[in-house]
Amino acid sequence: MSTTSPAKGLIALLRLPYWLMTGGLAVLTALAILKGNFAEVPTMFGNLSFVLVALLTFFSMAFIASAGFAINDYFDRMSDAIIKPKRPIPSGALTYKHAVAVSAVLFALGLIFSFFINWLSFVIIAADSVLLLIYSYLVKRKSGFAANLLMGVLTGTAFLFGQATVTGTITLISLTLYPIAFGTIGGNVLRDIFSAEGDAKVGYPTLPQKIGSLGAARVGGFFFLLTGILAPLPALPFFEGHFTVYYLPLILVWSALLIYASVRLFTSASTLEEIRKYERMVTMSMMLLPLALIVEALAGWLLF
Repeated sequence: MSTTSPAKGLIALLRLPYWLMTGGLAVLTALAILKGNFAEVPTMFGNLSFVLVALLTFFSMAFIASAGFAINDYFDRMSDAIIKPKRPIPSGALTYKHAVAVSAVLFALGLIFSFFINWLSFVIIAADSVLLLIYSYLVKRKSGFAANLLMGVLTGTAFLFGQATVTGTITLISLTLYPIAFGTIGGNVLRDIFSAEGDAKVGYPTLPQKIGSLGAARVGGFFFLLTGILAPLPALPFFEGHFTVYYLPLILVWSALLIYASVRLFTSASTLEEIRKYERMVTMSMMLLPLALIVEALAGWLLF
């Protein structure tokens, strides 16, 4: 019998902290691009205030993310019963039918909210929805590294979505932000190292299962290195409509930390403790990204 209430199970199912990494990142991207120009935004049904568009942006992506987590828990219910018994379904807090219903409602709401913004926003959310279903039903259980790559692809769409909602287009501004998502790939590869024992029990073919922990740590380090090198791109002057120099200070600090962690993963990460140390360093340093976008938005507003 479950000791967790259905309400707590629902909260756990939704993974609310990830709303900041999805909807929050999309809104911050929009703010950084607008640079304080908060005029009404053209949408499918006429001009709307930026505040309303920002709310639609945030909840479109946040709901789709939670829908993905819910349907993933449905497909993982048998393996979670073995390696993650405290998850909402195996713990008995929710049934698998509850998870499917919650997922369906959230997918529908995310799609509807994005439709009210513009067609490009709707296309991005629809593509994310399809990819999340493919990830949960097929990719995660068949190829762990492909799953890591797919999660990076999905993370990067937050930048594209953020621009699409306020401009109706995708340009080099959001495309140069997209490589930041490579860090998500590296982080997921490292976390697969920590869960290798459980993944082996249920037959998930993750990268550490195939090439070992040391090899996987180096792959993770490679993606951190790419992120560190490419993160400053939006502020480079040869990109039209680029970010200002105010985006750079915090991003350069973050890049330095990512590059340092990647070098250490290549040269000295021979134990789980050392790998965990650099994974935590990268995870904690990620707060510099939203701060850099906030600074860019505020600097633009004050200067222009």
